[in-house]
This record gives sequence, C-alpha cells and structure tokens, in this order.
Amino acid sequence: MPSSVLLHTPVLIMLFSDLLITILIFISAVAVFSILKDWDFHATTPQQYRLENRNYFISLALLVIFIFELILLPYFAYTLDSLHHIVPGAMCAAGVIQANDYGNPLLILKIVIVLLSAFWLLLHKRDVEAQDYPYIRKKYILFLLITLLALFTFALEIAYFQHISLDRPVSCCSVIFGASGHNTLPFNLDQTKLLILFGLISLLMIYGAWFKEAYLLGFTSLLFAPVAYGAIVYFYGTYIYQTPTHICPFCMLQGEYYYVGYLIWSLLLAILFFGSSNAFLKLLGAKENEKYFRLTLMLLLFLLLLLNFYPLWYRYQNGVYL
Repeated sequence: MPSSVLLHTPVLIMLFSDLLITILIFISAVAVFSILKDWDFHATTPQQYRLENRNYFISLALLVIFIFELILLPYFAYTLDSLHHIVPGAMCAAGVIQANDYGNPLLILKIVIVLLSAFWLLLHKRDVEAQDYPYIRKKYILFLLITLLALFTFALEIAYFQHISLDRPVSCCSVIFGASGHNTLPFNLDQTKLLILFGLISLLMIYGAWFKEAYLLGFTSLLFAPVAYGAIVYFYGTYIYQTPTHICPFCMLQGEYYYVGYLIWSLLLAILFFGSSNAFLKLLGAKENEKYFRLTLMLLLFLLLLLNFYPLWYRYQNGVYL
C-alpha cells in the first residue's frame, strides 16, 4: 500500500480528529454503564450525586462530539476531493469514494452517526426539561448504539484509506452515475416519474408540517431523503452544471459551482432530522416541539426554491430546457 494516501495532510487531519472523537466516545461509554446500572433519581446518596455529575459531563461530551462530527462530515467530502489529484482516473470525490468497497458504507455511517447524535441531544433536552430524567435509560441505550457505530466507523475509515490504490484506475463520475447512456436512476424510474414522485412526497411533507402530523411528516421525511437525492443528482444537478451529461453529487461542492452542494446537502440533512424529530419524540412518549414543524416547512420550501431556480434560470438564459 503506497504511503502517500495516509500521509496526505487532509487524511491525517481526518484520522487524527476521528481518533480523538472515538476515544472521547469510548471513555463516555464506560461511564454510561454505571449510570444504567445504579441510577436512582429519588436516592440522596453520594453515589447518586456522582452519577448526576457524570450524566452532566457525558451530555457535554456528546455535544462536543456532535459539533465535531457535523464539521467533519463536509471535511470528509473535502478530503475525498483533495485525493482526486493522486488517485488515477478520479475527476472528483465520486471516483475516490468508489476506489474500494469501504467508501460508500463509510459515508453512510458518518451521516447516520451525525443524525443519531442529533436525536440523542434532542432526547437529552427533553430529559433535562422533565427534571426527573424519565428518558435517561433510553437515551443512554441510544448512546451505546452510537458508540458501537463510532468504533466500527473509525475502523472502517482506516481500512478505506489504507486500501485506496494509487496503481489501479478508478471510474469518473460520468461512468459511475450512468451518463454514458445506462439507466441508473433510483427505483428503476425514468426522470419524469422520479420528479413526479419527488413532487408528491414534497407535498405530503408540506401537508404533514402544516397540520402538525408527526408520524406522517416523519415517514415522508425518510422517503424524501433518497428520492430527493435522486432528483438532485439526476435532474437538478445537470442544471447546476449546465450540461445533461454531467451527473455527480460531489462536483457541486467545488468552487466553480460556488460550493452550492454544501448548502443543498446540508438542507437535505436538516430536513431529514427536523422532519423526523417529532415522530422520534412521540414514539418515545415525549412531548412534540411545534417549532420543528415550522423549521421543516421553511427548510423544505427553501430547498425547493433553490433547486428550481437552476432550471428556470437556465431556461431564461437559453430559451430551452436541457
């Protein structure tokens, strides 16, 4: 394995940061076991006092972890993009992440950990507001799940960077995403049906957010994420690039497209979180937060306006659609 990938500066920063986060999560997880075993809110013993202090420090630690995970998620995309100069055949991060079988699962796990950490903080907020900590066991079981995923993800990350070959060419984004003529749209849909599905799910989300239907909004948010991804990559992205043959979720992160990809994918992640938050709270018997309905609605409308700006602007400039 050539050492140049592991010694690439962004890779070193990524691995070192994730190592520190993983250590912090592991140390916190060790403390969680004593809370799950001995917690008794009504006790007035010194042990219970220590457990309450431990609970505070763990919540503070996970807040720090979540902030860093949120920062490192776009930095991971930047790291991948920085490698396309040395990985043969790669034109952007799309080729780099396909360099071995670890790339796509690693990216998905990183997104899952960010979302679960956000849900943990949401449940922790409800737990503290209730004053008698009714959700403490549920939130720490979730924390242990996050710990297991974090340990596995860090191991997977090391394996991914170790197995990037600098001798074997990878495919460019045009080949990966089917611009060469193959129909690779999600769910075997054509472009028209994909956009209709995207529009219908968006309308259901607007209905669920407006009428404060937590389960409907949560369910449609989960459906919205993959369908919106497909619509962005295979339709709206072509208008961002202004060419029908450029199909890629990563190139829009680059400066020549004003880094709009960071905004688009951040909005999609935020919609998924806020849209499913009240369903998550309701499932656990916690009180819903009406603010999350409004946030979901505003973020969704903003994303729809942003995405549809590109084909309309292209039509205005050129008189035709792609």
